[in-house]
Amino acid sequence: MLFQNATLAQLLASVVALLVAFTVHEAAHAVAAFYLGDPTAKRMGRLSLNPLVHLDPLGTLMILVSGFGWGKPVPVNPYNLRRAGRQGMGLVALAGPLANLLTAYALATPLRLGLVRPDLIAANLIIPTPGQVLFTTVMLNVFLAVFNLLPIAPLDGFRFAVGLLPPRWGYALAQTERYGPLILLFLILLGRMGSFNLLGLTLYPLASSLLRLILS
Repeated sequence: MLFQNATLAQLLASVVALLVAFTVHEAAHAVAAFYLGDPTAKRMGRLSLNPLVHLDPLGTLMILVSGFGWGKPVPVNPYNLRRAGRQGMGLVALAGPLANLLTAYALATPLRLGLVRPDLIAANLIIPTPGQVLFTTVMLNVFLAVFNLLPIAPLDGFRFAVGLLPPRWGYALAQTERYGPLILLFLILLGRMGSFNLLGLTLYPLASSLLRLILS
């Protein structure tokens, strides 16, 4: 679990990292939808970097309990988008993971330049170091981006793939939407039980490679 056996310092660093990652992710969806012609998210106050408007109570609680959670979904009316239908929704979906990767790259600048040491476990068990907060935030943004790019509903990768694929394949993938949450839950539980962590085997190498690239 995300907070299992974590010191208070790491817990605080993780909370900051999650607030940044979720806020940037959801705000990017709102910005993309607005610039593509849909003002729905703006009217609902989601065109903001205020973490409080993007936190989902149940999703936040699930993070604290299980290490897996979600932010409040951004409302989008696909009929308002200038690129309507599958393509428009695909672009809005891509904005979230892309924003997380750009945020990770920007925040990693002091780490790349050697101005701050990338601590994950600091000597102080109560107060996180700047390097601990930065490194944790960079890491979680990368992992959130990679996880969300999975082509499984309700993740962003599903909506992006449906919009990107040729119509026949996109339509076929769209038919799996109702089963997506069950498939995702099954894969998460499979990894938690330790029998076969398919998500870890798939996502961890890619996320680790991106993290090394961003920090190098």
